[in-house]
Parts: sequence; structure tokens; C-alpha cells
Amino acid sequence: MHIDNPNSRESTAQPSRQSLLEKQPSRRWFNATVVGIGLTSLLSDWSHEIATAVLPALLVSLGAGPGWLGAIEGVSDGLSSVTKLISGHWTDRLRHRKPFVVSAYAITALATGTIGFAASGVQVLFARTAAWLARGVRNPAKKALLAASVPPEAYGRAFGLERMMDTLGAIAAPVTAIWLLRVTGHNYHEVLLWTLVPGLAAAAAFGALVRERQDEPKTKQTFLAGLRGLPESFRTLLVAAAIFGLGDFSHTLLILYATQKLTPSLGRGLATSAAIGLYLVHNAFYAGFAYVAGWLSDRASRRKIVLAGGFAIAAAMATLLASGSSLRSVLFLIFALAGTFTGVVEALEDSLTAWLVPRSQHGMAYGSLAAVNALGDFGSSVLVGALWTTVSPSTAFVAVGVLFASATVLALGLRETAPAL
Repeated sequence: MHIDNPNSRESTAQPSRQSLLEKQPSRRWFNATVVGIGLTSLLSDWSHEIATAVLPALLVSLGAGPGWLGAIEGVSDGLSSVTKLISGHWTDRLRHRKPFVVSAYAITALATGTIGFAASGVQVLFARTAAWLARGVRNPAKKALLAASVPPEAYGRAFGLERMMDTLGAIAAPVTAIWLLRVTGHNYHEVLLWTLVPGLAAAAAFGALVRERQDEPKTKQTFLAGLRGLPESFRTLLVAAAIFGLGDFSHTLLILYATQKLTPSLGRGLATSAAIGLYLVHNAFYAGFAYVAGWLSDRASRRKIVLAGGFAIAAAMATLLASGSSLRSVLFLIFALAGTFTGVVEALEDSLTAWLVPRSQHGMAYGSLAAVNALGDFGSSVLVGALWTTVSPSTAFVAVGVLFASATVLALGLRETAPAL
């Protein structure tokens, strides 16, 4: 395999990229498919986040303790991650991806609604697992369809908009859950049945608005050949994502951190409410900066700079956490930075994947990225939890900061050439 000199590759990338883009037929990036996928993400996230909000209380009412919740979430997330990788390979072979994705959204909605009929922890486990399996199956195909619907120079805006819409659904869900609990008299089963409304609407929106291009190349490679065939530059992105993911702990830990810091001055009840309010700030920054980051990346000479910036913001957040400050202004900044880097990183990882990988391999690429991120989620939970418990929270956040800084350096070294078409 011929490997270009990295310095010459960097110096000639811009003209090569420009010439390739000029040869592509002009297409509007803000089209029915982009709107449809964004609306679908909003509605689907709205549905399953309502279920997530009431699931712990439902399990308690069924006599199932915290162990059941951990088992349900662990099994569901684990199987979903494996499914994304397998589905990514399979979706690259499909002649038509759209019916496959619509069916998966419908299954997710129906399985989530089925939890409303559950009478035991076992039934909740099966229903939630079915919903998450369908969710994993659809993810690579949905992202491949989104990438195919826009020109390469608009990947950032398209994926940024999709992430923003998804987060708006997550913001609306807790508010909706609180309202539904009130009007149903805290009937958890009935609240879960209501998730069918946005869930099935998501499948309908995808079916009605998304248009699938028929000129997309298909691959007949084996699974292992597909993995080996992913571009070297994308593999570098996967390594950066893995290192970053190993430090990117669940942001529900931020709620715990803020609650602990605010309790001495506010008391447990007010501190808990304030921490939840800060998490809403987190989600608002997440939604806003997902699109802003995508917009910036479409105008930057190097998209990797924006991704590295997101990693660097995460390192700054970790530094503030390691300081152990309980100042309310610092806590606000921590949550704002956390939401900001999450929006930036998620939008840029998706758009850079579309840029670096040929369209015939987009499914495999998105499945691989999802699997790496899932492993990172698991690893970060173990790492941060262990250091927090056995040493100190500050030590945990110092380790996280080192990982974030390492990912920043690796992202800056990413060789970004003309879009792989």
C-alpha cells in the first residue's frame, strides 16, 4: 500500500478537496430527509427518555430493587452495542435501508410501550432489551442515510442539527414525564403507554419524510474484510474516540457531584433540585452547540480542529472538577462546558466519519464508532467509579483530564484529506 508523506498530504489536501466537491452535483443540505431524520430523533428520544425517567419508580412498585435496574440497563446497552456493529456491516449490503429503519423505530416504540403492561422485573427486562436491540439495529443505517442525503461540505450542519433535535427531545421528556405523572395520578404503567405516541410518530416521520438515494454503492464484503477495509485515517479517529470515551463518564455523576457540593449551604432537598436544574443547563448547551460545532466544521479548513476543540473543552471541565470548587458560578460553568463538549464531539465524530469513509462503508463505519463509544462508556464508568470510591473524586477527574488531553493531541494529528466518496 502506498502511503503519502503526511506533510505533503496536509499541504495539498485543500485543493484536492475543493476539486472533488466541485465535481459533485449541487444539492441543498437542508432537505426533507435532514428534517425527517432530525424530527424522528427528537420524537424517538422524547419517547424513550420518558420511559427512562419513570423506569426506576416502576421497578420499585413491582418489588424489583436497584439490582434489577442495573441488570436491565446493562443487558440492554450491551446487546445494543453489539447489534450496532453487526447491523453496520449488514446495512452496507442492503439495497434499501429506509424500510429497515422504519421497522426498527416501530419495534422500539412498541417494545417501550409494552413495558406499561409489565407485572415483573423479568418482563421489563425483555421489553427494554427488545427496544434497545431495535435501537441498535437502526443506528448505523439512519446515519448512513443522513450522510447520503447531503453534500460532503454540509456534513457538519446535517449531523449537528440531528444531534440538536435529539437533545431537544431529551429536554422535553422529563417535563412531559412530570406532567403525565400528575395527570395519571402517578400511574407508571399508564405513563409508559403514553410513550407510544411520540415513539410511533417517530417511525411515521421517518417513513413520510426521508428519501433514500438509489445510486448509493453497495458492498458484498465479509464482516472481517469490511473492518480491515476501513481507511487508516478513520482508524485514527476510532483510537481518539476510544481514549476520549474512556474518560467520558456518565454525566449523571455531575448531578451527584453538584449535590454533594451544594448540600452544606442549601440542604439536601434544595441541593438536589439545584443539581437537576444544572443538568437542564447541560442539555441546553448540548443542544445549542451540536449545531454550532457542525456549522463551524463546515467552514473550517480542517474539521479535526473543531473536534480537538471539543476534546480540549472536556479537559478544561475535568480541571475544574479536580479543583473541588463548590462555588455556584464554577458549578454552572462545569455543566455548561460538559454540555458544550458533548454536542461538539458527537456532531464532529459523526460528520468526520462520513468525510473519511467511502459511502459504501458508512454502515460499517458508524457501527464501529458506536461499538468503540459503548466500550468507552463501560470503561469510563469502571475507571471513574473505582477512583472516586477508593482514592478521591479529584484523583478520578485528574485521570479523566489526562485522557481528554491525550485525545486532543491525537485528534490534531488526524490526517484529513479530500472527502471519501
